[in-house]
Amino acid sequence: MDRSELSERDIQTKFITPALVQAGWTADFHLREEVQLTAGQILVTNGVVQRAAKKFADYVLYHAPNIPLAVVEAKDANHAVGAGIQQALGYADLLDVPFMYSSNGTGFIEHDRTAAHGLVERYLELDEFPSPEELWRRYCVWKQLTPNQTSLINQDYYLDGYGKAPRYYQMIAINRTIEAIARGQQRILLVMATGTGKTYTAFQIIWRLWKAKVKKRILFLADRNILVDQARNNDFKPFGNAMTKISNREANTAFEIYLALYQAMSGSEASQNIYRQFSPTFFDLIVIDECHRGSAAEDSAWRQILDYFASATHIGLTATPKETQTISNSDYFGDPLYTYSLKQGIADGFLAPYSVLRVATNVDLEGWRPQPGQRDADGQLIEDRLYNSRDFERMVFLDDRIQLVAARIAEFLRNHDPYQKTIVFCQNIEHAARMRTAIAQHCNEFVQEDARYVMQITGDNPEGKAQLDMFILPDSRYPVVVTTSKLLTTGVDVQTCRLIVIDQYLESMTEFKQIIGRGTRIREDYNKLYFTIMDFRNVTTLFNDPEFDGDPVQVQNFGVDQALPTATAAPPAEAQTTNIRYQIGSGEVVHILAEQVRYYSSDGRLITESVEHFARNTVRQRYTTLANFLQTWSHEAQKQAIVQELAAQGILFDKLAEIVGYEYDPFDLICHVAFDQPALTRRERAEQVRKRSYFAQYGEKARAVIQALLEKYADQGLATIQDRQVLQLPSFQQLGTPREIIQAFGSLGQYQQAVDELVRHLYAA
Repeated sequence: MDRSELSERDIQTKFITPALVQAGWTADFHLREEVQLTAGQILVTNGVVQRAAKKFADYVLYHAPNIPLAVVEAKDANHAVGAGIQQALGYADLLDVPFMYSSNGTGFIEHDRTAAHGLVERYLELDEFPSPEELWRRYCVWKQLTPNQTSLINQDYYLDGYGKAPRYYQMIAINRTIEAIARGQQRILLVMATGTGKTYTAFQIIWRLWKAKVKKRILFLADRNILVDQARNNDFKPFGNAMTKISNREANTAFEIYLALYQAMSGSEASQNIYRQFSPTFFDLIVIDECHRGSAAEDSAWRQILDYFASATHIGLTATPKETQTISNSDYFGDPLYTYSLKQGIADGFLAPYSVLRVATNVDLEGWRPQPGQRDADGQLIEDRLYNSRDFERMVFLDDRIQLVAARIAEFLRNHDPYQKTIVFCQNIEHAARMRTAIAQHCNEFVQEDARYVMQITGDNPEGKAQLDMFILPDSRYPVVVTTSKLLTTGVDVQTCRLIVIDQYLESMTEFKQIIGRGTRIREDYNKLYFTIMDFRNVTTLFNDPEFDGDPVQVQNFGVDQALPTATAAPPAEAQTTNIRYQIGSGEVVHILAEQVRYYSSDGRLITESVEHFARNTVRQRYTTLANFLQTWSHEAQKQAIVQELAAQGILFDKLAEIVGYEYDPFDLICHVAFDQPALTRRERAEQVRKRSYFAQYGEKARAVIQALLEKYADQGLATIQDRQVLQLPSFQQLGTPREIIQAFGSLGQYQQAVDELVRHLYAA
């Protein structure tokens, strides 16, 4: 058997899989093939949406369904045995596993982070692959796990029967937490970006500990009713009758899983502290959702609940750990056991990317100053000074500014989708009320259809709060636009939100992250793949702050002469000398000075480049010269691999074709856009090849096949003719079956050589 003619899949089937099975890796749960790790990053430029390629591991080897141990990457026989090891290392980092293997069917290269044999990398024959027992033994030594600890670690996940299982990062968070608790760790912090399934992760942790009877009475704490109800009705539902929600009336000790609001467990009077009806040792596990709020402060009333149940294991969940002089998650929980960031979630394709539309008004950029002696709508003399973005809707209400913002929101909705779920973040409740009225005026035709088109949802507005569930529900059309101040910043899961408007001055990085998190969920079934941030206060400059997507850094106490480092989104206002608020009616000159649209690129940057400029810069970063690109193109057997690599970096070939011409293939699009070369259409390239004499070396039937391949290239492009499945298309049936067509060239290898030569001639010019 000539291995050089075998595909990668053939090598797997004939050599690698048998070697793994012989070592004891069975297909029931030890061995899984083609394991999807990521969903493929969503790339958006100028409204064009596409997904980059998903990441698949050829093999993942497990000790149990919930504990991955190793990654095996396969290559065909034309690659070296270790050619896949770097790819395996990347997948191993994603899966948090210590063992990596690469194989081309002749043997294995092992990369062992435990260095159990003294060597990190070594060569293994096909029949030397380690058994499941051997890798599990090495793993336990590496993790320093005792037999008692491994019995807990082996406890299975909850599987719902519909194939839903934890994603790779959820699996890491769950497994690290279980291992930490098995070792006796009592305080644990998990940092996971909004929309990545913190509640589902918490459920799986609780389920495994509860089923293993390691934790028998568990409390899930939150500070908003909607967070508790969402958990009870969704992810926590499998707990069934073992679960209850604590009311603020009386404690019932007959259950095992408790969900509660802080507010329901404590009050201003000692008699209202329901939590004291439980003994201090009643709960052995407490999970604190959104732990950056409330209980994060040492002197908070809510922290007293945690202190009362101090003997329990405490797990804090947050997307935005808070680290200030007075509030510290890390002081209480320690450093995060695991962090899954917004940037990583977008790169993996599990979170929606965003475009940013910055809208700058003249009063926000230049400030506003009253005329000498000017009075407001209530007759108050306005203090003569320059007011800026920090003051608007706090101290100064400019009616014309509110109207301008509302008009721009309405224009955006009309130009895109007037029924896309939209959250407008305002300075305060009064601003939210005024903004609701202004948007209603500028969206009059939609409000006429249904008054719920735009609603104010704030803490003081019962009518709006009553519609919150309908706003969250993806199938509900109304409300469409919601104005708010603080109520929707955290925990409210509006999965189909596609527009976030920020008309709020922000100094808190935590609050900024929470606002951005309202749009990061993906719902492909509702065409929610990305979202837009419309910024009227220039606060999206916080995206440039390293703190935005990094690990939390605790702020130390400073002396009185030392300035505290803070992230600012606008120049500081002059000192406020009064609590007076000025109502400024219409008549002021307020207009938009500039707008800027920025897109989230494949490397996590916000870019303002056009599609062509972005493609040019991206290609030139990878291929510094035309000669460098041509050399790589000529040596790569599967040209589509180059195209896929560039597409994964954010180049939108469909959009380039729309601009340059659909009759050009990716090669010419790259040469034209990146290196200013004249482009040839696919048909022009095919005609050039037809005029050459190299056809003469083939028989009559083989020449007919090549002519058919050229025609298919001219119509559909290179990827079609490099795929052997092309021989099954109707246009080839008159030439014979795929087997007969291949025989016209002598063998499969000779047919492939003929295709490769045809491709070389197509790009010879």
